[in-house]
Amino acid sequence: MTSPIRREDKGPVAWLTLDRPAHKNALNRELVGGLETFVADLECNDDIRVVVVTGTGDAFCAGADLREVLGPDGKIDPPRLLAFERWASAVFERLAALPKPVIAAVNGTALAGGLELVLHCDLAVAAEHARLGDGHLTYGLLPGAGGAARLARVIGPTRAKYLAFTAALLPAAECRHMGLVNEVVPGDQLAERAAELAGELAERSPSALRLFKQVIDDGLEQPLTTALRLEHLATAEHLHSGDVDEGLAAFAAKRKPDFSKGARR
Repeated sequence: MTSPIRREDKGPVAWLTLDRPAHKNALNRELVGGLETFVADLECNDDIRVVVVTGTGDAFCAGADLREVLGPDGKIDPPRLLAFERWASAVFERLAALPKPVIAAVNGTALAGGLELVLHCDLAVAAEHARLGDGHLTYGLLPGAGGAARLARVIGPTRAKYLAFTAALLPAAECRHMGLVNEVVPGDQLAERAAELAGELAERSPSALRLFKQVIDDGLEQPLTTALRLEHLATAEHLHSGDVDEGLAAFAAKRKPDFSKGARR
């Protein structure tokens, strides 16, 4: 049986591709389980410095496959739905907490759970033809993996309510203005641009990237004084990494730093 999610490591970049094109890459148990397995490895794999998440076909991810949560009578089974949502949410949170950048390469429609998956990535590059939206209210549902909590923190409460209440699918360009995605590129250039961005990040200091991400995420909901304290603690920790010596040596020699394994002094 073909796996509904594929992993391909290209040097220091791991590509995770949702591969259920006939179902618009909807989230089923096999896909979420595969994502969980890959994330568990990536949590402690220092050879991988950047992760890219994308989809096959004309969709990034159309949300949860509702067939996973139906009872024998063909109706939604509440305990089954809650269990699936909580599991998917936990896996998404582990993805978001990876100590390395995660980039969403949004190749098509990102709806409901698909939008939530984008929200758990650090950066997003979208194809011009991509559309993003929540969509839960179209069918009288509520999000269960950050579609309300994370969305409001990313684009603000007023925009989040508009996106949620209308269930609109917005063009990638409009989503860029909202702050949902960072870049919009022609569809035939998406993989190339995502690879270029990932390669650029993979050349950065892994210690600095990890701590920068941690300080931003942990400090977001803290008072400024607490966030600044977290920043100072992260700086103190980073000073003990060999990356600082390499970075300053490169600056003095007017050369590009080399943060690859074995390059630290």
